[in-house]
Amino acid sequence: MPVLRSSLGPSNVNIASDTSSLHEMNFSNEVVISEKSSTSLFEKNGYQDSIYLNAANIFQGIHNEKPQDKILVKYGHGPLPSLPDFKDEQFQRLSYELAFNALKYQDVLETVLIDSGIYPTQSISDQLTSLVVVMLYDLQDWKFEARDNIDDEEQIAEVQEVEQYLCSFKTKLAAALARCRIKHDALSLEHILPETIRKQEQRASMLPLYVWVNSLKISLEDVHSTLHKEGFTRVESVSSFGGYSYCLDKHCEDVLIFPSTLKEKLLTLQLFSDYKLLLQDKSRSLAVHSAKALLNMDDDILIAHVGSWLTVAHMSVLTNQMTSKVFVCGVKSLAKEAELRDLFAQMECKNIVLLREDFANIEPTDKLQKVKVILLLPRCSGLGVSNPIEFILKEHEDAELLRDLSQGSVAEDKLNSLAQQQLKELSHAMQFSRVQAIVYCTCSVYPEENEVVVNKALASGAEGPKAQPYKLCPPVLPLCCKSEISLSAANFFRLEQSDISNSCFIAVLSRERDPSETVSVKDVLARAAAKGLLEGINLAKPAKREEKKKKKPKVTQPKTPTKEAVIKSKIQEFLDREMKPGMIESDTSVSNISNVSNIASSASQKSVNQTNSSVPLKKTVQPVLNSSLPMMSKNSLTAASMQKMFEKHRNIRKPKLDDSVMVLKPVEIVLPPVMVPYFNPQGNRSQISTNHYYYNWGGTYDTLSPSASKKLIKTKEPSLSSTVKHSRPWL
Repeated sequence: MPVLRSSLGPSNVNIASDTSSLHEMNFSNEVVISEKSSTSLFEKNGYQDSIYLNAANIFQGIHNEKPQDKILVKYGHGPLPSLPDFKDEQFQRLSYELAFNALKYQDVLETVLIDSGIYPTQSISDQLTSLVVVMLYDLQDWKFEARDNIDDEEQIAEVQEVEQYLCSFKTKLAAALARCRIKHDALSLEHILPETIRKQEQRASMLPLYVWVNSLKISLEDVHSTLHKEGFTRVESVSSFGGYSYCLDKHCEDVLIFPSTLKEKLLTLQLFSDYKLLLQDKSRSLAVHSAKALLNMDDDILIAHVGSWLTVAHMSVLTNQMTSKVFVCGVKSLAKEAELRDLFAQMECKNIVLLREDFANIEPTDKLQKVKVILLLPRCSGLGVSNPIEFILKEHEDAELLRDLSQGSVAEDKLNSLAQQQLKELSHAMQFSRVQAIVYCTCSVYPEENEVVVNKALASGAEGPKAQPYKLCPPVLPLCCKSEISLSAANFFRLEQSDISNSCFIAVLSRERDPSETVSVKDVLARAAAKGLLEGINLAKPAKREEKKKKKPKVTQPKTPTKEAVIKSKIQEFLDREMKPGMIESDTSVSNISNVSNIASSASQKSVNQTNSSVPLKKTVQPVLNSSLPMMSKNSLTAASMQKMFEKHRNIRKPKLDDSVMVLKPVEIVLPPVMVPYFNPQGNRSQISTNHYYYNWGGTYDTLSPSASKKLIKTKEPSLSSTVKHSRPWL
């Protein structure tokens, strides 16, 4: 762990001076966030030698190169000598911070070197010029005072040589610095910076901390309980922050937000040391949740770039309850693979598969057949990031990001190069035939890297002529305010750079559904059962019963229309015979015969369509028994015969009706009194009985009143053939 040198004392600290003003913008909230940490940055009087050398090496690779005719200071090429390895994250953070500050003030520092007359010099080679600029920035911050020696510190000869050289000309350097401030009419070096850079640093100092919960090791409820015991208070939103407080994120249910001033306090909690809470930029959590929303139960996901191991772990945590695997491209070295496996084991992530190949070179193989979603986080300009040091460390981004952020813009040729690479990767993702969705995410503010890339990929037809094309889907994340809704009007999810978040752009591409592709009920039920929605329900037995039902109509259905045609023909034959002239005694009986035919046809149709239902019988007038009348069945003749004839068709599947058939609804029909003619045995002229009978043709069996039915002689129920042979079956 790198150690900051002790202070020379309070007398060396002048907060109102230009040096302290400069240090206020020096990422104090990113290095060590608490008030105590900020004070230690003012009180320090130098870093370890190894930090200077590492910062100089970073600056060597990212410094702004000027045209040949404007070069004032020459820099060497290649890494500096005696470069030690980075020791830990804090060591890296301090090195990047020092290099980034030197980069922001490169023009000013070069001017001071030239104006003071100490450059060029024969004693310092061009290879060490980067170290000179980095140490000059830090030395002017603490008034060119000599550093304190640390007994256990490993001294580096190059650092000691440059420090002695600069301190020998400290008066000339201080005078040159004062003239530069007067020239720019600036109270401090901070005011020399462009307005865009100053605003960015102001946002970085206010940007909250975003933390996601590792639900494999702790539940969200237990996190709330633990934080409460530690003295934290949960509030509704970021605007309510004060003291030890936090709130829930509105887009991601497993993300917590803390004030930036609490970083050092949070990192001392056991929740962080045990990998139960993890600090990461919100843009990556948004991308992970977007991909998770597109996954089904047994779908795998492919992360195109290893990037941050935190992104991979977060994706694994969200898919833990599913049978999904998380494939990650670009883990080339065995050492890196072993390091990642150890980290994932500590986080209890077990469904991660590391791949050696780069995403651009990988092709669908047998082990990638179940990959249905690709998460694409391409390298971008990153100009929407307010805290670049933290972003580089957490997301393993290129240090060249600092060069663009130090100027507040990206060169056009570099922007075009990035956009071409992004389009190439997105087009390659679209060529995976089994993939159904792609999540494309950047932290750029340029449309050339966002909408333009996506629209070009959709128009290119990279998925191939035989595959279903991709389309742009609406955001799968919740939209929490009007500004987000308006920004997402074109089906893109976008967060603008602000005091509470970095910029983020997300596009979700999904394949259009194949019209010929159908999802069976069995697949839907199986997926629901896998999700636990059909707990306790056995799907095997209903499937067998359904299979039997499907087989039964195949045997009987072809015969049903034939039988129905025979029945209709016989009924029509009966009606034609009865409607001949001379066979009907009165107009009243003709009317009732017509009613009989309609009722019989209705009964037949209702039997075929399984709509047979009983209709209650009206109270009838008790008839007078006459021995000359023919014997009547206990049941209504026509309705009963129709009922029995179609009894075996009750459970037969309803045949498909053509356009000429009208489905009849069951109704109650009460006929008027029937004047029944009869003949006596002696052949006397027919007489009209005054006994009235009411019949119900709805399909019930007891159609006569109970008192009358007891007196009637029981006969066998007539068949359909007997009904046709009788000339007048109602007699």
